[in-house]
Amino acid sequence: MTTETNANLLDTPERAPAAPARTLTKPSFIANVVTIAGRELRSYFDSLTAYVVIGITLLAVGGFMFMGDDESFWKTDRATMVRMFEMLPWMIAGIVAPGVTMRSVAEEKRSGTLELLITLPVRDSEVILGKYIGAMSLVLVLLAGSLLYPVAMFTKPFWNLGVLDWNPVWSGYLGLVLLSLAAVSVGLFFSSITENQIVAFFLSSFTLLALTAIGKAVGSVQGWGGDVLAFVSILTRFQPFAKGLIDIRAVVYFLSIAAIFLAASFRSLESRKWS
Repeated sequence: MTTETNANLLDTPERAPAAPARTLTKPSFIANVVTIAGRELRSYFDSLTAYVVIGITLLAVGGFMFMGDDESFWKTDRATMVRMFEMLPWMIAGIVAPGVTMRSVAEEKRSGTLELLITLPVRDSEVILGKYIGAMSLVLVLLAGSLLYPVAMFTKPFWNLGVLDWNPVWSGYLGLVLLSLAAVSVGLFFSSITENQIVAFFLSSFTLLALTAIGKAVGSVQGWGGDVLAFVSILTRFQPFAKGLIDIRAVVYFLSIAAIFLAASFRSLESRKWS
């Protein structure tokens, strides 16, 4: 009996060890932000938004540089990109940032897709940051496209119209990137407080153009009033970059605006839980 039992035990095949149970891991913060940013950037190119914003901006900058008054490029007869850096801050403030961000949150609220997005395993901060990075990515594509102007005008085998000092060009683009960081955060905030993307566009455009336009009044206002206008003016903060200077105070100014309005956008999105 014992011998037969032992033989049967020897003939029984060994059981394979059980596979360890798989646990579902929640996507990381960075993975969620990158996914939302990629989705946001693709949505711009799937619609007309990217093409309209980039096309209008580049055409407007080109027209401002080469046509018009006595300060156009052909009449000044100098190898400089000053005209481009005079125009781009106004375009970013008035059209680009409001146009890119107006539907970021407002349209999601109106269509109800925001609630669907929030039900996924993502935080409010990931939604805001992802949409912000997606919008900024489109603005960076636009700025890269505007580089075609100095490259085509002052390098071979293109027009080669003269010898361009590239240092003010690079510092000017740094200023434009910083300005865009601030402007896009403002636009995203206004998109987060309304369900109407047209309202979001005009609110952000008015705010940004006002902050830009007051730079024109700085020289005519004396005393502490002029100092206040210079302190809050987007245009005044940007001007040193266009001249080839990097102003640390301006860097802090633009980054502070970006941080403040991103935090406000997060609070605005989070407020839906309180209602």
